[in-house]
Amino acid sequence: MRFLIVEDHPLFREALEGALQMVAPTAEILEAISIDGALELVAATSELDLILLDLSMPGTTGLSGIIRIRKSFPKIPIVIVSGHQDPQIISGALSLGVAGYILKSSSKQDLAQSIGEVLRGSICVPAAYRAPVRPQRGSGPAQDLIKRLHELTPQQLRVLEMLKRGLQNKQIAFELKISETTVKVHVSDILRKLNVISRTKAIVEMSRIDFATLAAEGTGPKRERSQADPPSG
Repeated sequence: MRFLIVEDHPLFREALEGALQMVAPTAEILEAISIDGALELVAATSELDLILLDLSMPGTTGLSGIIRIRKSFPKIPIVIVSGHQDPQIISGALSLGVAGYILKSSSKQDLAQSIGEVLRGSICVPAAYRAPVRPQRGSGPAQDLIKRLHELTPQQLRVLEMLKRGLQNKQIAFELKISETTVKVHVSDILRKLNVISRTKAIVEMSRIDFATLAAEGTGPKRERSQADPPSG
């Protein structure tokens, strides 16, 4: 078996590695400290059984990090490992098609047990988790924007992340090793797909999208969906 840990904190990477070794002692364990690094590793790896992803990664938000990985590699199960215990955050993460949500406060034994449940095909959530009560499944502004985000290519998602960080076209071109003209094309496509008129408006719209908003608009976990299928948005 082969696992990927995406976590920038060395001590917690070590804890996750120990939990994985309890589940599969002979497994190969890969590590990345950023979403970009994770995507490069996955692209260079022939097969992965599971990705363990921290929500709070440098240079990205949990939401866009999940979307980028799911969009590029929809068949690989993802388990979120996070310190956030808010049920709305958990519900929002599950709505994006992850295979589980594990709290960082869990013991190594509990981490191993939860990972084992996911590998056996279950969706794992914290024992105390209760999905927020919602009167109906809606498709409010936040959810509509999520659907539009899924129309972006992986490269456009990277450009959008850099726009959120305040980078200008020249800086984006340097980081991505592409021309400024190509960056301008990506930005135009992003604005068109998100249905906004300026890069500032795109950043504002992205800032509105958080897990609490998603949960409040009724995008709860869909336990019956196969983890091999891409999220419906």
